[in-house]
Amino acid sequence: MLRIVLPAMLLLAAAPAVAQSDFRACLSGLRGSVTAKGVSTATFDAATRGLEPDMKVVEFLNDQPEFKTPIWDYLAALVDEERVADGKAMLRQWSSALAAAEQRFGVDRYTIVAVWGVESDFGKAIGKRPLVQSLATLSCYGRRQAYFRTEFAATMTILERGDVDPGHLTGSWAGAFGHTQFMPSTFLRLAVDNDGDGRRDVVDSVPDALGSTANYLARSGWTKGGTWGFEVRLPPGFNASLVGRGKKRGFDQWAKLGVRRADGRAMPEGGAAGLIAPAGLSGPAFLVTRNFDAIYAYNAAESYALAIAHLSDRLRGGGPFVTPWPTNDRGLSRAERRELQALLLRKGYDIGAPDGAIGTKTRQAIADVQRQLGAEQDGRASLSVLTALRGGR
Repeated sequence: MLRIVLPAMLLLAAAPAVAQSDFRACLSGLRGSVTAKGVSTATFDAATRGLEPDMKVVEFLNDQPEFKTPIWDYLAALVDEERVADGKAMLRQWSSALAAAEQRFGVDRYTIVAVWGVESDFGKAIGKRPLVQSLATLSCYGRRQAYFRTEFAATMTILERGDVDPGHLTGSWAGAFGHTQFMPSTFLRLAVDNDGDGRRDVVDSVPDALGSTANYLARSGWTKGGTWGFEVRLPPGFNASLVGRGKKRGFDQWAKLGVRRADGRAMPEGGAAGLIAPAGLSGPAFLVTRNFDAIYAYNAAESYALAIAHLSDRLRGGGPFVTPWPTNDRGLSRAERRELQALLLRKGYDIGAPDGAIGTKTRQAIADVQRQLGAEQDGRASLSVLTALRGGR
């Protein structure tokens, strides 16, 4: 994870002076290196004319929130009934584009749409920061400048080739953009034209974004027709040392160890899988295959890959996990989070509009409510807090 280099207040205080004295010189250096790679001076100058640094992205680079999200909270928000319903609507709306992606790359439509849902809520949360400004700033200030200079140069190449409308090239603070949040260098390697217009546009063309996502997964080792895995039940006294995504063994070997599918079906006759237990042996456990590893490659976190895998199953018509998470205070769906925020606003907390995103202000307000309740002040958006707020309407 990213670690802070300078104290935040010092960084904020110094940023304007640093930006005024150094940014133009840095841009000049970037201009030389980018144009040496084949980008025209006209493209570079048009993209950077009047450009000022956005020092907020350096804050984001250096920020390490102390709040850690339990996996049951993480999945409760990412795989809720709202996202499942929206995903099924997207499956119907974009069936032709998804069929083309399936045919071309061998990745099933449910997984493609699940990535789309988790990455940008089906295009509703693509990101609003101009990539050129963000990546130019990160190329000149803070840590990992070499990495961000590579992404900045890739962004200039995208503009040179004309794949994406320059006015629509916005994304996250770190430069991920489009419906399924590609980094610019990833775009150059793996984006495809799935709508036949001669351009690779993951921002304004949903078919291109879906096809590009399928290509990413295929290139990451996706096996056509295979499963990502499934939930399992572990026998009493199961050896915890066998847990690990990389500790793969045949399904028949898992069966001999007493591992059973949670849905009661028989184990596959061939193939291998590793075992993950994100909340320990007392919570849900899963056998995961190379297809899970391909999802993991998209964003190297098992909780992230599990969210996509589970959402893909829900889009196929599957249900929630059989084994409950080891908590007596479950996480909240996005609808419940919005309700919680609305109740906090009603109590006078200044947290902004209810959007279901639990940021610093919302957590601080929750912690204050917990203080009044005599509960642990962890700022967690949980059912117990929502229930307490409902009772105090």
